[in-house]
Amino acid sequence: METLGELVLLVILIIVCFSARGCSQAQPQGPQVPCFFIFGDSLVDNGNNNGMLTLSRANYRPYGIDFPQGTTGRFTNGRTFVDALAQLMGFPSYIPPYSRARGPELLRGVNYASGAAGIRDETGDNLVDGAHTSMNGQVANFANTVLQMRRLFRGDTNALTSYLSKCIFYCGLGSNDYLNNYFMPNFYTTSSDFTAKAYAASLIQDYTRQLTQLHSLGARKVIVTAVGPIGCIPYQLARYHSNATRCNENINKAIVLFNTELRKVVDRFNGGQLQGAKFVYLDSYKSSTDLYQNGTANGFEVIDKGCCGVGRNNAQITCLPLQQPCTDRRKYLFWDAFHPTDQANIMFAQASYGSPSYTYPINIQGLASL
Repeated sequence: METLGELVLLVILIIVCFSARGCSQAQPQGPQVPCFFIFGDSLVDNGNNNGMLTLSRANYRPYGIDFPQGTTGRFTNGRTFVDALAQLMGFPSYIPPYSRARGPELLRGVNYASGAAGIRDETGDNLVDGAHTSMNGQVANFANTVLQMRRLFRGDTNALTSYLSKCIFYCGLGSNDYLNNYFMPNFYTTSSDFTAKAYAASLIQDYTRQLTQLHSLGARKVIVTAVGPIGCIPYQLARYHSNATRCNENINKAIVLFNTELRKVVDRFNGGQLQGAKFVYLDSYKSSTDLYQNGTANGFEVIDKGCCGVGRNNAQITCLPLQQPCTDRRKYLFWDAFHPTDQANIMFAQASYGSPSYTYPINIQGLASL
């Protein structure tokens, strides 16, 4: 016999279905999980930074030039990785940003990601007044969402806990803690305060606490993403080498230290440290490296330059308002100095969803089915 909370949930889900765009076009089986919550930085931000005073904003053309809804604040020409992943999981519409998610819409999930955000609070402060939402802030925003959802469940905590345990949580932080912190010695002291190994350990300590907080708030099925080889993005290629073609391996080596420890965190969480936890480590470092090294085989003719930008590699200054981007975005791995194109994001999502090559201990499809 249904509880009051379950009956209320059924009514709310019907309302959400008929109010959400494109619900009538959903696949017959519907979403594989009831909701999808996203934490991260500009790689997956979908508009949370739009109202902030910061250089880390993308709510202007030509960003979104290939996105169905146009310019939304996504830092690419089309879909982000989590947009593509949500589609693979059967969601009929895109997960809304926290900045505008309200009411029953919360039950499908929320995107808390913020451009320039890091695990550390000060990360990204170099980008004009430091306006962004760090991982600590994103976790706090999720706590606020849980309070709102509890009201939707009429205070039935058990029903809400059961509901959240079926949802997927995506956490992709760390890139900016290197890009806009550790490897920016003119603005931050972290590179002199920490060795690369000690800095990775400090980040892991903070991240472990943040992920544990998410678990305490109801997260059970969680994807944690490795930091990609940011020594190979167009910005770094343009910054460190006159020929602008060779990766900065000093940065990549530091990233590997963090990723190695992050995978150990996944083992500890799955091994009983967090009750009922089911964590998946997404090796975006390996998937990005494979795509970078095999660009031509995957249809990319340009792997070292941004489709839109200024200067060497189109990457010394990022894509400017109303700038004319490259004509065929499908041939470019990178949209701008830092972010993949829509085409690359789709390939990353497809490789991560159903293949065991880049996920541990199971793939994302398997996580959704648990």
